[in-house]
Amino acid sequence: MSTRLFVGNLPFTTTKDELQGLFTPHGNVLEVEVVTDKFTARSRGFAFVTMETKEAAEAAIKALHRKELDGRLLTVNEARPREERPRAAGADRGQDSR
Repeated sequence: MSTRLFVGNLPFTTTKDELQGLFTPHGNVLEVEVVTDKFTARSRGFAFVTMETKEAAEAAIKALHRKELDGRLLTVNEARPREERPRAAGADRGQDSR
């Protein structure tokens, strides 16, 4: 069963390929998602990495949590399920209600 990991405090220049290379020694990586700002397309400094097995995820956490990458200490832990947030007031402003 695959396990999704949260990777925080990333340098803003970190790429998907770099993360793939960082996590692959600990097990098979199924997916890497670097979270970007929807307006600027710049990295927001965190990502999600899905490892094929729970054991691979645990090995990656043990090896990479608090590891320095380009002068920043990474945070690596199991991702929590996304919480539903209420829609912002006026979210439909761009639509004509006539």
